[in-house]
Amino acid sequence: MSQHPPDQGADELAHLLRQARRAVVFTGAGISTESGIPDFRSPGGIWTKMMPINFDQFVASAETRRESWRRRFEMEGTWAAVKPNAGHNAVAELVRHGIVSHVVTQNIDNLHQDSGVPEAQVIELHGNTRYAKCLDCGERLEIPYIRGVFDQTGEPPDCPKCDGIVKTATISFGQAMPELEMERAERATLDCDLFLVIGSSLVVYPAAAFPLVAKRNGAKLVILNREGTDHDPYADLVLHSEIGPTMTAAMAALA
Repeated sequence: MSQHPPDQGADELAHLLRQARRAVVFTGAGISTESGIPDFRSPGGIWTKMMPINFDQFVASAETRRESWRRRFEMEGTWAAVKPNAGHNAVAELVRHGIVSHVVTQNIDNLHQDSGVPEAQVIELHGNTRYAKCLDCGERLEIPYIRGVFDQTGEPPDCPKCDGIVKTATISFGQAMPELEMERAERATLDCDLFLVIGSSLVVYPAAAFPLVAKRNGAKLVILNREGTDHDPYADLVLHSEIGPTMTAAMAALA
């Protein structure tokens, strides 16, 4: 493992990206905090102010579902206003250049797609808060429709197709991880020769296992995160620095 100041580390990151034939980027909340999205687990984060709602509670209780949707609507201004930052844009550029094959993300904010990464190359392990889905039939519903019904009736709508329970298309505590996305992430991880972690504390499993899977399979491992992680000792390069400036410097060095 090597650790460097941000400028020097950006040069080494650019060198590793230049050598890569097929890289994978793995992102967590840290890449999006620079866009103004609050973190969940950090001191002062969302979960220090309100307890997360467990999936079983959501399914079992109409009042819990109402509370869950109230929280979602309170965040609508944030979701509507946030834009991709320099870190997202750098990742999108790596995808456009064919250096990165897939972006595996723990984030639910859609900012990778907004930055220009094609939908087919984004693997969302924890879902997406920008729309909703029926838990029974999988029908997609848009947030403005649900908000309209909720504002009129005080209740979120049931699925218009099958009358099932409608929930944001995110993975809650206690909810099964999406099998297809986990399988896609595993395939991408095993196919890569460079695995770049950006802005993840790497404490949420099973997602946090992917960097070590890549490393065991022979890929180089790079971790760019403001704080240390338990995976740092296994990485080929560790950068504890701001994401946007570091990725911008790496892209400049790569050019």
